[in-house]
Amino acid sequence: MDRSRRIVLKGAGATGALAAALAAGLLRPGVAAAAWNKAAFDAKTTADAMKALGYAGAVESKDIQIRAPEIAENGAVVPIDITSNIPGTTSISVFIEKNPFPYTGTFDVSQGALPFVHLRAKIGESSPVRVVVTAGGKHFTAAKEVKVTIGGCGG
Repeated sequence: MDRSRRIVLKGAGATGALAAALAAGLLRPGVAAAAWNKAAFDAKTTADAMKALGYAGAVESKDIQIRAPEIAENGAVVPIDITSNIPGTTSISVFIEKNPFPYTGTFDVSQGALPFVHLRAKIGESSPVRVVVTAGGKHFTAAKEVKVTIGGCGG
């Protein structure tokens, strides 16, 4: 049998199986939205967003490193690197305190993976970037001030 024909037949079979699973309701694309924390994303303050996520009692930690420019010339794209040196880190959450909606997102860390996140965030005005790390069921936080010369949220 021709090799390319075999590849096409395998692909067609896989596509058919996927379509059947979707039609039977075994796979639901909308299920991923179940992790959406509407209250956190709709919060207007960092404190409200942290409360919605259950981070209200987060303890300050020097084991969280936030690397971001002290002065960002353009707030539309600000590079931020976050490293957690806290053993057993399972997630890293980011908040831009003075943005209209401060909760930026949460990044889950697999067991044994390096707890490092790189993102490019939109920052509307000079603001602290607050990070919350979850490890061992406890929450730890750190912040770094980023000054913005040209705002990224319409400023």
